This record gives sequence, C-alpha cells and structure tokens, in this order.
Amino acid sequence: MVRLLNNFKTVLLMGGLMGIFLLVGAQYGRQGMTIALIFGGVMNLVAWFFSDKIAIAAMQGREVNAQTGGQLYRIVDELRQRAGLPMPRVYVCPHEAPNAFATGRSPRMAAIAVTQGALQVLSEEEMRGVIAHELAHIKNRDTLISCIAATIAGVLAYIAQWGMLFGGGNREGSNPLVSMITFIIAAVGAALIKAMISRSREFVADADGAMIAGSPEGLVSALQKLDAYARRVPLVQPNPAQNSLFIVEPFAGGSLVNLFASHPPTEQRVRALLYGR
Repeated sequence: MVRLLNNFKTVLLMGGLMGIFLLVGAQYGRQGMTIALIFGGVMNLVAWFFSDKIAIAAMQGREVNAQTGGQLYRIVDELRQRAGLPMPRVYVCPHEAPNAFATGRSPRMAAIAVTQGALQVLSEEEMRGVIAHELAHIKNRDTLISCIAATIAGVLAYIAQWGMLFGGGNREGSNPLVSMITFIIAAVGAALIKAMISRSREFVADADGAMIAGSPEGLVSALQKLDAYARRVPLVQPNPAQNSLFIVEPFAGGSLVNLFASHPPTEQRVRALLYGR
C-alpha cells in the first residue's frame, strides 16, 4: 500500500512540475520557451549520460571486484541476484562519514558506492539493508525519474533567472511585476516539488529494499545508525546537489532547509518500514 501510494504521489508531483512549466510558459512567446527548453534539456541530458562518472569521481570512488571487494562485493552479488538485476559496478569511497549511493542511467549501467566509514560501522545485516535499498533504486529506475524532474526544474530555474534579469516575460501586454513574481514562485515551487519527488522515491526504495533483503530490520538499524553519524561526522563532498543520491542526506538543517530536503526524516522512514505508514 505504501509503495502504491508513493508511486501515485510521484505521478502527481511530476504533473505538478509540468503545470508550473506551463504557467511560466504563459509569460513567454513560443520562441523564447523553445530556446530555454533546448538549452536546459541539453544540459540535463549531458548530466544524465555522465552522472555516474561525475558522482563517483567527486567521491573519489575506487572500483573493487570479487577478489578485492570482500564481503561488500559478495553482498551486492547475492542481493542483486535476488532482485533479478545485472551485477552493478562496486566502489569504495575514502570518506569517514558512513553513507552509500547508487547511480547510473539504467540497471545495466548502474554502480553502487559505499564509503569506508560505512564499511567500518555497519554490521553485515545493516550493510545488506543498505545495499538492498540501493538496488531498489536501480530496479525502480529512480535515476531516470530524478533526471526528468531535474530537467523540468532546471529549465524552470533557467527561465526564472533570465526572466528576472530582463524584467519579466515578453508576452505583449504582460505586467512585468506579475511576471517576476510568477518566475520566483515557479523556481521555488519547482525546487520543492523536485525534493518531494525524491522523498517519495526514498519511501519506495525502503519498502522494496526490505523485500530484497528479506526483512526490514537491517535497513531500520542502518538508517538509525547512519542518521546519528551524519549529525556528527560531516560528509565532505563538493556538490550538495548530489545529496539526493545518498541513502541518508549528508546535510541536516533547520525546518526551512528541510522543506528542500531530498530525504524524509529518518523516523518517518523507520515508522513506514516497521508499521507500513
């Protein structure tokens, strides 16, 4: 039920993004919108095709195999077979902060990366829960959903930036003040909806990950431990825009920041895993 609800929520939120896009489009003529769409789409497509390499390079990931990957590689191989997935590339990142992420534009191009800190503090059962969660992201093609959301939100941000720079849209008879307010609301709204889409996908990955692992206990324990460490040991990574990749968001801020958080609060995720709500 939780999985269906969050999948439905994702569809609604994607529709909301398109609605905002059309609202902003009303402030421009066809030519301006076409240019913005092409420019934003090209930027995000480049990011889509190279996102795995960018993310792994940013985290200084070192690829491991069956001979060098030890228990981590064995867990990934076992669970990916249970999930019916091809073997992803496996990386270890030299960071003390315990965390993990999955990337890649399709299951056949996927990669899973785990920090050295996670290898040190997580038990085998907890690591199985974490890996199962990341495999669920790969199986559900959440990176594709994120790419689509990022494309729409990125184009909106681009339009808003240029709209405010030049004082509003170029539609004949439009009010510059109304146009600028529309651009601001659209940019903020798109960022909020993009974050909400990411949070809904986390709930689905948690539920599916628990099924892949065979029980929710390992993932629950891992989430609680990783959240506690995230508050004490900051993850040094150069691009905060990649926070949505990780199993636990590296940055924890106040209530305003949480509006744009890419992950639900850990207590909500644990409650959903244990009680289905």
